[in-house]
Amino acid sequence: MRRTYFRGVGLPYLLLAPQLLVTALFFFWPAGQAVYQSFLREDAFGLSSQFVGFENFIDVLGDADWRAAAARTAVFSLSVAALALSAALFLAVQADKHIRGAGAYRTLLIWPYAVAPAIAAVLWLFMVHPDIGLFGRALNALGVPWDYKLNGNQALLVVILASAWKQVSYNFIFFLAGLQGIPKPVLEAAAIDGAGPVRRFWTVVFPLLSPTAFFLLVVNLVYACFDTFGVIHALTQGGPGKSTETLIYRAYTDGVSNLNLGSSAAQSVILMILVIALTVVQFRFVEKKVHY
Repeated sequence: MRRTYFRGVGLPYLLLAPQLLVTALFFFWPAGQAVYQSFLREDAFGLSSQFVGFENFIDVLGDADWRAAAARTAVFSLSVAALALSAALFLAVQADKHIRGAGAYRTLLIWPYAVAPAIAAVLWLFMVHPDIGLFGRALNALGVPWDYKLNGNQALLVVILASAWKQVSYNFIFFLAGLQGIPKPVLEAAAIDGAGPVRRFWTVVFPLLSPTAFFLLVVNLVYACFDTFGVIHALTQGGPGKSTETLIYRAYTDGVSNLNLGSSAAQSVILMILVIALTVVQFRFVEKKVHY
């Protein structure tokens, strides 16, 4: 086998430079700016600022509306992750079977991941809108009162379903790859021992998929906390009555709409700390149950 050797240390760093530059410009620099602004109190036009220490953090944590948004975010994130993971796993198991046209089914199941969050929200809008939506109009015609623009529980259900649907394709790709990587002799041995399809799945397949499932659990929770802004903004704009206002959307509202830049930056920093802490907890406790 032919091997390639790089002489010197300059070339590896040169190859890494574009990715490091993008990471520094679009992650570390904005994150540093948010941390810096979280200690300031600025006027609405950004013409003057005053260092206030941790006052912004104290105000945010003492705000009852922010605490309600935090609880709502926890329910929303867990619901999106559970729904997206379970649906993707079911679809991956079905697509892994030897059926006619399996390749076409797999391709169609992957396509929704290419849809932008705002476009995904518009697609759901045409399905669930009480006046123009296919399902919304059908429910009202059947006598089921449906108007997610006025009912907070219905609005939260809609954004959960839309956000989970957007993430199913991503999870499906990893689950299908994990299923195809399971050695067939292991499944055949379990079948010979008398294990039925359900028992084989829970005693053989799922434990072998646990590293993939753990990775996707972390990714899906981060996705629900940050990347669902577009869906919420296009569908409900945090309403009605803040019933779909998550932490990321509240930070946007305070910063862009209310021009309270210090509070918005503090909320962003708190959310970042919460997500990092949640990820650490998952790696500390949940990973112990993962079979590698």
